[in-house]
Amino acid sequence: MEHVRIEREGDIAFLTLDRPPVNAVDLGLLKDAKEAIDVLSGDPAVRSLVVTGAGKCFCAGLDLKVVPFYRPAQQRQYIDLTNKVIRDMFAAPMPTIAAVNGPATAGGFIVAMCCDYRIGATGGYPLGVTESRVGIPFPVSTLEVLRHELSHPVFRRLLLTGANNPPERALEWGILDELSRPEDLLTRTREIAADLATLPREPYGRIKLQVKGEAIERIDRVIEQGEPMLESWITDEGVTGAAEMIERQKK
Repeated sequence: MEHVRIEREGDIAFLTLDRPPVNAVDLGLLKDAKEAIDVLSGDPAVRSLVVTGAGKCFCAGLDLKVVPFYRPAQQRQYIDLTNKVIRDMFAAPMPTIAAVNGPATAGGFIVAMCCDYRIGATGGYPLGVTESRVGIPFPVSTLEVLRHELSHPVFRRLLLTGANNPPERALEWGILDELSRPEDLLTRTREIAADLATLPREPYGRIKLQVKGEAIERIDRVIEQGEPMLESWITDEGVTGAAEMIERQKK
């Protein structure tokens, strides 16, 4: 896999998004992530899974320089794969931990929210869903995950303002479960992963379905029936919004 790394430490697996410089998501990364989750979920020796990003960024979401310019068939493939990857991460049978080592925005924020436990590094980096500021609507899977994981006021505030937030506010709002100094992040993550790896995996998977089952079922229906907004996902206005966001990020 070109854009995802898998490493093992005993019964703990580490899945690292690795597409420099900010681990932005394109079709290639989505395909690699789907393969990685399938392999790890199907391996009973994996008792817990840590998801993190290479370098100083967790994941900056979809690649605004590439994805808005995909042809219609590629956009359909991107949304279909997004729904499948998000579903599989959200429903993975083992405990999952997000080690948020830096910016986690848009799709990257949603990847972190798929995980059962979320620990972030302290610092001044952004967390949030900026789709409304770009003008790109949410695939159904991402809405279901966010609706399930966030309180309604936080869900409304994040999605309708598109504003990013610092880690301290993310902790206050229940987006993150705890914070750690950057130099201690992986050590603390390993402690959490090792503790969760002691849980019986098969019953854990069933309990997770009890907790998340309704949202997973709604995502499954969309995967089976097709995403309703496939034909109108990234409009000309969305392309313009992506270009404007790129320019703002340069300043």
